[in-house]
Amino acid sequence: MILRDLISCLPKATPCGPLDVDVTSLAISSRDVVGGTLFAAIRGTQADGHNFIGDALKAGAAVIVAETAPPGNLDSAVAWLHVPDSRDAIARLASCFENDPWRALSVAGVTGTNGKTTTTFLIHHIMKSVWHRAGLFGTILVDDGDEVSEATHTTPGPVEISRLLGRIRDNGCRGVALEVSSHGIHQKRVAGVAFDVAVFTNLTQDHLDYHGTIDNYYRAKADWFEALAADPRGKKPVAVINVDDEHGRELAESLDGRMRVIRFGFGVHSDFRANNFRQAARGMEFELSARGRTFLVRSPLIGRFNVYNLLGALGAASACGIRPREAVAALGKAPQVPGRMENVGSSGGATVFIDYAHTPDALENVCRTLKELDPRRLITVFGCGGDRDKGKRPLMAAAAARHSDACVITSDNPRSEDPQAIIAEIEKGMPKTGHKTIVDRAEAIEFAIMNSLAGDIILIAGKGHEATQQFADRTIEFDDRKHASRALREKTLEIAEKRKEAEFQKRDFPKSDFPKREFPNQ
Repeated sequence: MILRDLISCLPKATPCGPLDVDVTSLAISSRDVVGGTLFAAIRGTQADGHNFIGDALKAGAAVIVAETAPPGNLDSAVAWLHVPDSRDAIARLASCFENDPWRALSVAGVTGTNGKTTTTFLIHHIMKSVWHRAGLFGTILVDDGDEVSEATHTTPGPVEISRLLGRIRDNGCRGVALEVSSHGIHQKRVAGVAFDVAVFTNLTQDHLDYHGTIDNYYRAKADWFEALAADPRGKKPVAVINVDDEHGRELAESLDGRMRVIRFGFGVHSDFRANNFRQAARGMEFELSARGRTFLVRSPLIGRFNVYNLLGALGAASACGIRPREAVAALGKAPQVPGRMENVGSSGGATVFIDYAHTPDALENVCRTLKELDPRRLITVFGCGGDRDKGKRPLMAAAAARHSDACVITSDNPRSEDPQAIIAEIEKGMPKTGHKTIVDRAEAIEFAIMNSLAGDIILIAGKGHEATQQFADRTIEFDDRKHASRALREKTLEIAEKRKEAEFQKRDFPKSDFPKREFPNQ
């Protein structure tokens, strides 16, 4: 694309140099630069891209986007765009480079501390059921309408986001659902996308290592909605907000009169309201009151917290123009979200669930839900990640202890921290009895399963779908689901052996049936 056409989306840019340059690609890392690339210098938390402009020029960059004026000795063949905010600029340039793919799509974004992944999966499932093709990207998977692949980031960088949206549009999708993290908002990764729907699930303590305070964390979420209200880019965005959450109520009130708001929850002031919630191990049902009509919602998901995820998805689908009856019918066959309250099997009458719960609120919700299934015992295996918010570690312990009959504290992703030191901080929130510490996560999972009894439920929390474990000096392959399945098989074999031995001992054989044997002296 010719630079002159590309920069039409940047009214505040000050260009220098040739504007007839043919831009062939965009990059925010100098390592990705080739001839014809537009390189945007981003000021990051670990490094400043302005320090790598020289490397980008050596690699053949044709255009530099920076928050500084060009140097006096700039090659006359290179164009320079002086902008007030490189992050915002590259997001808008990336969208323009792909011919604004969001224009051809119903775009639904989901933000919040807990429930983003599940709600996004549910919206995608509804879209796909009704429209046959729909895109998805977030923490776990990317579906471009043609192929499904593993995701690398909850919210990708701005160049990748627009590239994905372009593929989703070109593959004939009518809509797309994507997770929008607080990091992604703060770093303006989605600044180039116009949304039709913005969903707010909830807000509890998390990511304070990045945002500093809960108020800053909330502000990052709220800024996204503020931006959509101020600059809808020709769309009519709808905010779909959980108003049973105090931050959600605050957000909804701040947006009233500036954009359409759909409120959801169990409360009487909700536009999408749940009543008469009932659940069992195999699923749940509740009555949905929406727009003066009532629908019976059935889903294979379990947990009161998943009612909120279902309501958010139903509200988002409605805002995208999908009739509630069609959306409700689709949710009856909602998919299992990998690592989200995932039932990975049973052995000897004990059942194992895997969940990504890694915040105090999420762990409390999951434990409470499983306890409501009336298990003989609830055994919870969990840890906390290293190099992340340390304040939530004892809170996680307290949440698990409140609802579990026994806890096994272990490692999560220690990263650069000492695993034993992390566990010591977790233990500050535990009662003095009722838990066991096993640093090795594989051993902890095996211990919990092998020591379970008929009727027990074992929850393995924290890593969910993740397939690796991160240490200071290495990253290893590690999937909770695989380790749990292996332990369940071992448990099954052990039970079979014990049963065989018990049956053998019950038999009343005549003594003559057994020949005498001579055993060597011991």
